[in-house]
Amino acid sequence: MTDRFDDSTAPRTGSLPVPGATLRYQVRGSGPLVLLIPGGAGDAEIFHGVAPALAARFTVASYAPRGISGSPLDVPGRDQKVEVHAADAARLLDLLSPDEPGYVLGTSSGGITAVELLVRHPDRVRLAVAHEPPLARVLPEPQAALAGFAEAARAAAREGAGAGYARLGAALGPAEDTEPDADEGAPAPLPDALRETVEASSAHFLRHVLRPFTHHEPDLAALKAVADRLVVGVGRTSRGQLQHTIATTLAGAVGAECRQFPGGHLGSVEHPSAFARVLEETLLAAGPAAR
Repeated sequence: MTDRFDDSTAPRTGSLPVPGATLRYQVRGSGPLVLLIPGGAGDAEIFHGVAPALAARFTVASYAPRGISGSPLDVPGRDQKVEVHAADAARLLDLLSPDEPGYVLGTSSGGITAVELLVRHPDRVRLAVAHEPPLARVLPEPQAALAGFAEAARAAAREGAGAGYARLGAALGPAEDTEPDADEGAPAPLPDALRETVEASSAHFLRHVLRPFTHHEPDLAALKAVADRLVVGVGRTSRGQLQHTIATTLAGAVGAECRQFPGGHLGSVEHPSAFARVLEETLLAAGPAAR
């Protein structure tokens, strides 16, 4: 591990060697640990507005998942495994909060990692918040969803990232019309640093993460046993879309709380302040109180 300490407001950055990769992470704030797990082709910049808002009460850590720009694989070009990404998150918890379990938020494919982390390492997790994890196999009839995700991955391999995202959007479907929410405000623009990461990492995500993660079958029996430490998040404006349906189905299947968050699938990016407020309320309700 290496660390660089700047000033009291800047994140502390470090790298953690893990089997098959090196994880680049950043930490800020003080108090109980909250580990933020990005989804898709994003890195820690997905939480560029959420992390500082939480740092007054918590030690907030995030990272680039293995294979995403900043966290290189030793051998690129291989399909990723959910259990390996969960082990990476557990190693970060061991490093940054060795004496007590941590809070965890994962968004999208990062939400799948958060769910698997809770199943495999329940002693390391105080509360897992999984925001719209696209675990298609929890659906009563998952075949159409699985086929849509698989076609998006194939399109990316054949025609490039643009075609892959177009197929993915078609698979997710349109959202229902919703009224604007004054608490959310106008969507924030995508930060340049995050845009660069997404552009650099989209091929990896679409070709090597999307299909194995969406096709992963969670251990629902194990999740039922720890459902009191799982909150499944859904976006206010993503109702009607596949990822919203999957999330509500997951919560119902295991008896976990299903909580609405501001915005849609990218609420943490587009409405970071409002998203952070709901997340903080969720974490504090789990107790014990953060200092």
